[in-house]
Amino acid sequence: MNQIRLVTVAGPPSSGKTSVITRMIESIPDWKRTCGVIKFDCISSLDEEHYRSRGITANTGIAGNLCPDHYFVSNIEECLEWARAEKLDTLITESAGLCNRCAPHLKDLLAVCMLDNLSGINTPLKTGPMLKLADLVVVTKSDLVSQAEREVFRFKIQQVNPRAAVLFINGVTGQGADRLAAAVQAGGKISDAAKMKLRFPMPSALCSYCLGETRVGEDFQVGLKRKIQL
Repeated sequence: MNQIRLVTVAGPPSSGKTSVITRMIESIPDWKRTCGVIKFDCISSLDEEHYRSRGITANTGIAGNLCPDHYFVSNIEECLEWARAEKLDTLITESAGLCNRCAPHLKDLLAVCMLDNLSGINTPLKTGPMLKLADLVVVTKSDLVSQAEREVFRFKIQQVNPRAAVLFINGVTGQGADRLAAAVQAGGKISDAAKMKLRFPMPSALCSYCLGETRVGEDFQVGLKRKIQL
């Protein structure tokens, strides 16, 4: 069974993930033939259409009522089989990153977190395992802030994850995308999805609201729950 280079890219919505991934793939001649992308989202996504318009093999997973990262873990084996059927040697998974507590990063495989420099100076401190356990942090839209703001944002990232490399990439012009491409091409490969393990456990679920409850109040709250201490 041939090995697939698998890379997880996670980050908040509108942080520039799709633009940066596109520029990264385009930075290496002929990589479009062997590098594909699967986007995981909640309700809908136009990213597959964007990738395909640029000649990049792509697919989409829509989680619906499920957390997109739980959906990712439940379907990553099928994604690898799809990549093999498409004769890809590199698969990029792009997560919607809607929950700061989730982290679709896998052990021994390159994990990338993407943050927007315009999202607020303390955004790194509010971002959980998808930042803390990433190997590489990509910062976008840094051309729209001052050098001082860039350095403060980098400092905040390194407070949360001092081990990660930090890259500033322009998703519009593609400046810096070749450095991300080099890191991806040096990333780990996997042949058997059953051997993969998450770097961090997903959040506990199965409270009454996970199961479809809409009524508010103590009488309707069952399963896992946590009360605020005021």
